Amino acid sequence: MKAMILAAGRGERMRPLTDTCPKPLLKVRGRPLIVWHILNLVKAGINEIVINHAHLGHLIVDALGDGSRFGANIQYSAEEQALETAGGIALALPMLSDGIDPFLVVSGDIYIPHFDFKECFNTLEDKDMWGNPHPLDKRDVAWLYMVKNPSFHPEGDFALNLMGLSNQDNVGSVRLTFGNIGVYRPEMFAGIKPGSHAKLAPILRDYADRGQLGGELYRGEWHNVGTPDQLADLNAPFQPSTHQ
Repeated sequence: MKAMILAAGRGERMRPLTDTCPKPLLKVRGRPLIVWHILNLVKAGINEIVINHAHLGHLIVDALGDGSRFGANIQYSAEEQALETAGGIALALPMLSDGIDPFLVVSGDIYIPHFDFKECFNTLEDKDMWGNPHPLDKRDVAWLYMVKNPSFHPEGDFALNLMGLSNQDNVGSVRLTFGNIGVYRPEMFAGIKPGSHAKLAPILRDYADRGQLGGELYRGEWHNVGTPDQLADLNAPFQPSTHQ
């Protein structure tokens, strides 16, 4: 499995820090956010990594190089202007998949120091909960890792139940927030013209309506590092974080 780290965002809410430093290079507990991801991916055996960039992207390339010092092989997908999440994935698609194999995507501005990327390997196998093959038209096209709703997003994104992720709240479901970690089939992005802007959320909601969006709750440490205050809180010594 190959992985993509999304690193093209401008990080407006993190200004003025991001005026001179790409958001994924900001340090949390002594290490750039993006390096946490790279090391954990390599630890899981995922060495082929694609990183997209736009704002101050040359600084990301200068800092990480070809990835060999981390035990990785890093390729870069340069965007003149940030293409949004789905647009960025579509542009990088030839580097991520042969058109069949799923791939992993993680946002470069979240802090998940203990996430085990090995858990992502078999999430999209075409089998139901009893091990039987799925009908082809019912298979999941994506598997999302969800988190409990943070204070800044109390309404969540999708309802999770035994059948997967839904746009509608159903009996026995719990509404959760997408943690910006997902495994995707390449077919999701095949219809996006490379170089065009496209958001991921509408695509995910469409597949959720079709019943083809799977997911699970991630209970480990997860932080969306969105503002200077949140960054400072994570870096404060001997103090638990109060932001997610």
